[in-house]
Amino acid sequence: MNINTHKVIFRLSALGDVVLTTGVIEYWAQTKGFTFTVITKTANAPVLENNPHITNVIGLKQKDLGDMAWMRKAGKIAAEYKGCELIDLHATLRSKILSARWKGKVTSYKKYSLERRLFKITGSARLQSQLESIRVTQRYAAAIEDRQISSSELLPRIYLAEDEMNLARSIMDEHNLNENFVALHPYATHPDKAWPRKYWRALTEGLDRHDIKWAIIGRDDNIFEASGHECNFTNQLQLRETCALLQKAKYLVTGDSGPMHLASAVGTPVIALFGPTSKAWGFYPAGSDDVVLESALDCRPCSLHGKSNCKKNRQCLREITPDMVLDHIIS
Repeated sequence: MNINTHKVIFRLSALGDVVLTTGVIEYWAQTKGFTFTVITKTANAPVLENNPHITNVIGLKQKDLGDMAWMRKAGKIAAEYKGCELIDLHATLRSKILSARWKGKVTSYKKYSLERRLFKITGSARLQSQLESIRVTQRYAAAIEDRQISSSELLPRIYLAEDEMNLARSIMDEHNLNENFVALHPYATHPDKAWPRKYWRALTEGLDRHDIKWAIIGRDDNIFEASGHECNFTNQLQLRETCALLQKAKYLVTGDSGPMHLASAVGTPVIALFGPTSKAWGFYPAGSDDVVLESALDCRPCSLHGKSNCKKNRQCLREITPDMVLDHIIS
């Protein structure tokens, strides 16, 4: 390990946040020749597998993240990577504890927390424009870059293995899915981020009318049932299997979710439905064929992460109609 070119990246949090780090990893590897160790939660580690620029993933379990346990773990990691630069792409108390114990250079990214909260409160058009112009991948890159890197140069990337791609082809053959099938992700971590299920049913009916194959992906305790369609893979696929199937899809339709970033990372265009959250938070797809559909309600955004107590019965999402989504698919 060359301590001058090997960097340690810290990013826990949600799956999509970790997927987005792969864009800057790819950029820094290509432009600077860096290699990486990534510190993240064990559940997020699969998206980093097979990445030629990542030599090690330190997966953290919940037992590692308790106060005293993390102090000890942080000390061990700091000692092991003495002299390497730590790039903090999380900027939380845990990463600050690690930074305090680090035996080398530490850099951190700007989260724009104050600007985001001010925009949530004020709805300022100026703040909205500023925040939307700097995607999270660009904020990550700014940790060590002197200039703003184009988001098109920071697209996330998941490296799939040949056997994973073969499995996806087998699934498609078994379920008679052609290369134009549309993947649907009707689930959300927080209920107020979920497009109404009757809209999802209307969309599947519209796809059927146009003879467009579709398949449901994702995980949820409340499985979405749509006319007994046989291509419902809810809770059936592992994370990387889902990525492989997404790579074969023509589009993914989803809310503001982790699978939105998984699809981007395997090169599949996304039609994303944003309700209580906002493009201003920076976590929106950056591909040339990606589409974000959102309403212009004054109460938006009402949440940083999707946890809201909506008094309008999710009007923001109900204003995005199935026909609007279908139009983007068939256009």
